[in-house]
Amino acid sequence: MSMKPPPFLRAFVVLGALVIACGPDEAPSPPAKPGTSVDAGTQADAGTDAGAWTSCEPEADTGVCGANASCVSMEVPQGNFCADVCSDLTPCQQPNTICCIAYPEHQDVGVCLSVDECKRRADAGTGDAGSPVDAGTRDGGSTGDAGPTGDAGTPDGGSTGDAGSPVDAGTADAGTDSGSGYTQIRIMAANITSGNLQSYDPGHGLRLMQGVNPDVVLIQEFNYKTNSVADIRGMVDSTFGTDFSYYREGGAQIPNGIISRFPIVESGEWKDPKVSNRDFAWARIDIPGPHDLWAVSVHLLTSSSGDRNAEAASLVTFIKGKFSQDGVPASDYLTIGGDFNTDSRSESCLTTFKQLVSTAGPHPADKNGKDGTNVSRSKPYDHVLVDDDLYQHRVPTVIGASSFPNGLVLDSRVYTPISEISPALSGDSSASNMQHMGVVKTFLTPNF
Repeated sequence: MSMKPPPFLRAFVVLGALVIACGPDEAPSPPAKPGTSVDAGTQADAGTDAGAWTSCEPEADTGVCGANASCVSMEVPQGNFCADVCSDLTPCQQPNTICCIAYPEHQDVGVCLSVDECKRRADAGTGDAGSPVDAGTRDGGSTGDAGPTGDAGTPDGGSTGDAGSPVDAGTADAGTDSGSGYTQIRIMAANITSGNLQSYDPGHGLRLMQGVNPDVVLIQEFNYKTNSVADIRGMVDSTFGTDFSYYREGGAQIPNGIISRFPIVESGEWKDPKVSNRDFAWARIDIPGPHDLWAVSVHLLTSSSGDRNAEAASLVTFIKGKFSQDGVPASDYLTIGGDFNTDSRSESCLTTFKQLVSTAGPHPADKNGKDGTNVSRSKPYDHVLVDDDLYQHRVPTVIGASSFPNGLVLDSRVYTPISEISPALSGDSSASNMQHMGVVKTFLTPNF
């Protein structure tokens, strides 16, 4: 693989990744203990207390588990316990469990297991950790203006746990990790806030994201209402669905983040050396199949190409260090995307990123073949870049009856028919202070 470094170099340095907010005059908080949970009430290592489960004997037909449950031998928690049978129509009722299809006797449905037990079974090759996600089910409710935003540095915190990395646990997975078949992964770069507060309150950007149905969003200026955990979770739920995970950096005025249809199993941020109001946000995403997707959301400075190259060089160092430290397989996928503020495709920061990802064309474009992403459509501000492993799986981005062979630059002002990207409106991309267009690329990755 030409663009990705070997395994001993590929690594993100874990920099105290749990996002604990700091005020402008406060000393940075120390790194969170392993196992910290972040974002919107999600849980790490949840549901592992054996006291919450009913013991049983697999070989004894005593009826202790009832007609709609099975006696399952588990490691997390350890022992034999009754586990409810589940499906998309009959979700799990027991707290801190997910519908896990990684259970041999119930391949057609699933069994309610703890997040850790389901992930263990998925990693062991028995299937993936959750029920299939309905990629088209959305609550497209409107998002009104809730007034001025509060402290943009409000942490997306939660309590600290005792094992593992920050995760958005409790989300059903989206497919199987073994066998045949492929999974579509549509990745979107989105710095599409509007209004006077660099937020998604007015709703224009949210409608645009809904209209192209992304699986992973590399989002910038991730502000909404008061930026409370409840508000951010509500934004994700109403725009994408309650089954989506997200990570949002804390302590930032205009934070970066990642929103994902697939479970985020590790996440954090790295310091941007050139700016104080945001950092680089990253997440490891458990997509169907044997390889994880590492996603990095960035917002480079507008000041100069030299500053942008310094930011890119710092990020490349972080990624190489993290991958090396954690022993990340060279075959894992990597995407770096967001608002690069690049004036041309020959900028030095893109040359620097070529150490990890492909920057070659052809590039995403709108229906008229135009590939600029700033408001005047003259400059390539925004990018979705991927490594060679993922690049080989690129496919056209198909929306309705329209196909974009190299990906889409989403400009609702020129998109026709506008009904294909409902609920987006033709005027959304011309909303007040919307300075960027969304960029979308699609990949079809093997589940084997």
